[in-house]
Amino acid sequence: MIAVADVVVAPLTSIEARLLDADWPWARDNRERIEAHWRALTAANPALYKGPVLIRREQTLVHGRLSLGYVETDYASFIAFRDFDFPDPTSGNSFAMAALRASDGAYMLGQMAGHTANAGKVYFPAGTPDPDDVLPDGTVDLAGSVSRELEEETGLRADEVAVTGRWDVVFAGGRTAMMRELRVPMPAEALRTRIRAFIAREKRPELADVRIVRGVEDIDAEAMPVFMQGFLRFALARDQR
Repeated sequence: MIAVADVVVAPLTSIEARLLDADWPWARDNRERIEAHWRALTAANPALYKGPVLIRREQTLVHGRLSLGYVETDYASFIAFRDFDFPDPTSGNSFAMAALRASDGAYMLGQMAGHTANAGKVYFPAGTPDPDDVLPDGTVDLAGSVSRELEEETGLRADEVAVTGRWDVVFAGGRTAMMRELRVPMPAEALRTRIRAFIAREKRPELADVRIVRGVEDIDAEAMPVFMQGFLRFALARDQR
């Protein structure tokens, strides 16, 4: 485990995530403020996602085992919670990401398109868990969420990537990012060319471009969220050991 500023990164041995039979009191108690914020956002960007998502209400890490409990909420509540800087300390945004690596070891990150809620930001393919990730037994399938988001953003199918079995977690304030390492048998430049071709074919791509990170000098402190910067420093240092 390493800690840098307000970011903590740790390797995981397992993840257990489930849907809770409960609501989210913060969203219920702040409805008027949430709706006002949503009206302002959609006036500026009518293309914003409007569907349901999952917000994290429980989270524990014990001896490398991460346990999570989620409840369903609307995207307006989720985005207000994020934009208000996570005012409910009992909840958070816990999401899984595809820590995508090329055959030469480089990390591959996407730059979000202008119509998205994180326009211009640079990070691994990812998405907020939603009800489609919930299995019949109530398990939240975070590995499945990673595969779905990877294909939606880059065009890479699950059968085109190798799963290493490595998961890491990054705690950064109200955000918890779970990184699942996936490798593609293609060097970084060729992989970027392929993903760019996919982006060019899409009518409304989620990504605007692809970034390659080979070393700490490639970390963009302006465009990459702090959780992304923390993970890259941790992972690059681990690679050198």
